[in-house]
Amino acid sequence: MNHQRVALGVMLAFFALAPALIYPLFLMKVMCFALFACAFNLLIGFGGLLSFGHAMFLGSAGYISAHAAKAWGFPPEFAILAGTAAAALLGLVSGLIAIRRQGIYFAMITLALSQMVYFFCVQAKFTGGEDGIQAVPRGRLFGVLDLQDVTNMYIVVFAVFTGGFLLIYRIIHSPFGQALMAIRENEQRAISLGYDTDRYKLLAFVLSATLAGLAGATKSLVFQLASLTDVHWSMSGEVVLMC
Repeated sequence: MNHQRVALGVMLAFFALAPALIYPLFLMKVMCFALFACAFNLLIGFGGLLSFGHAMFLGSAGYISAHAAKAWGFPPEFAILAGTAAAALLGLVSGLIAIRRQGIYFAMITLALSQMVYFFCVQAKFTGGEDGIQAVPRGRLFGVLDLQDVTNMYIVVFAVFTGGFLLIYRIIHSPFGQALMAIRENEQRAISLGYDTDRYKLLAFVLSATLAGLAGATKSLVFQLASLTDVHWSMSGEVVLMC
């Protein structure tokens, strides 16, 4: 436990001090993808569920967040929440379908669902097709903090990343996290002990989708862009490699 706290402290210290030496925009991209990878790891590392469709949560949240900020005039905090909520809802719907299967069948179902979302994003008018949603306004956080300032934007991304990471840390060290790992190790034994394994796996899937959406929504404001790249199947493969 102590070495985990030391590692956490070193990581947070690095991201707090790194902007003095490294391009802040690059660091913000790193934190967004790190949160995406942590969200995916919650599902595969602790739930034992390999998804090939996590790009749909990252990309769809980015589109909703960008559209909410640009077309609906949402302030950044509500734009991020809108994108995250959309990813959570998509995670619930796709999770209810996918967890009925296991192993490679589960992975293939998530890939198929992700491709459906991708083709929707290609054809939908509000997404801008291959051009995506560009020039997304960052706005002012809570009407006070001007996110056009790179330093302010960095602080917000750092806070989002830290909050998401600590939430995942708390989840995996909770009774729910321990039960999830028990299901990963031996699902039949967990069922014999009285655990509703489908419910646990669904909740893990939705949590993972929500946090992946948080990463995608934040990323769309950082780069002021939502594009097909984030919802493409190759992004689902990249997050597997990240983990």
